[in-house]
Amino acid sequence: MTILLTGVAGFIGHHVARALLDRGERVVGVDNLNDYYDVRLKRARLNRLTGRPGFRFHLLDIADRTAMEGLAAAEPGITGIVHLAAQAGVRYSMVAPFAYAASNLIGHLTVLEAARHLPALRHLVYASSSSVYGNNRTLPFAESDRVDTPLSLYAATKRADELMSHAYGHLYGLAQTGLRFFTVYGPWGRPDMAYFSFAEAIMRGEPITVYDEGRLKRDFTYVDDVVGGVLGCLDRPPSAGNGAPPVRLLNIGNHRAETVSTLIALLEQALGRKAVLQYAPRPVADVEETCAAVAAIGALTGFAPRTPLSVGISRFAPWFLAWRAGLGPAM
Repeated sequence: MTILLTGVAGFIGHHVARALLDRGERVVGVDNLNDYYDVRLKRARLNRLTGRPGFRFHLLDIADRTAMEGLAAAEPGITGIVHLAAQAGVRYSMVAPFAYAASNLIGHLTVLEAARHLPALRHLVYASSSSVYGNNRTLPFAESDRVDTPLSLYAATKRADELMSHAYGHLYGLAQTGLRFFTVYGPWGRPDMAYFSFAEAIMRGEPITVYDEGRLKRDFTYVDDVVGGVLGCLDRPPSAGNGAPPVRLLNIGNHRAETVSTLIALLEQALGRKAVLQYAPRPVADVEETCAAVAAIGALTGFAPRTPLSVGISRFAPWFLAWRAGLGPAM
């Protein structure tokens, strides 16, 4: 198969690309290498893919309609798409809202338009987010829960992506799976995420801002578990039936919520240093707790998260220390 993978230099995208190449697929990678966080990390991820048999890279922005149309015309043999490119970050959407409109709305639409003109395409898998659930009080979050009260612009754009994809499934029969990711972490991760920024602060001896005294809970999901779920879904495109379009939405998470205090304690243990804590009220865009119901993706693919937070952090810490020291490890 030939897979178009957007966001290939991103955290999850880089891991998914490696897994696809490992099993012999051809990967057409797309990324704009923007500077939302340190571009050196994105380039280092990309360097781990460049030169591998079956990998081709295109430096372009998914919101660039002309560029995406040209890519689709140049790569008519694409059989699957894993669309992970997006402007990430809940709080940053309060600072740079138009970046989310461009990447998450226009970008998603552009990918949909390219997809419907690919003659060999079997399935489009795209990244949604657990943030669409808002401050849902029913745990764990299930795909059947209402998702019409987002707490951030980021969440609103991700829900809009789901609705656009449903429309394209109805109008054009485009088979799609939207994956609602829950707090993915691990080696080669994103510096803007809590576990990574906390680790950096601990090593510098700088204070960590801890909201709601560390009681907020997140469904931390290790990246290797996530990759298995993504590939399992990609291999199983949905079919239309009973008047419904060939689209589905699935959670992909660890099915276990851990407090931020627990995360900090595990980082302290793994890094061998104590954190300096300063407490603050919970930001208005942050939810109190996330936890994924994963029965649906498990029934479809056999997905079963196997990595507890303690194990995942013990794997992240050596990579982080080596990366921070400038070693650029091949882990």
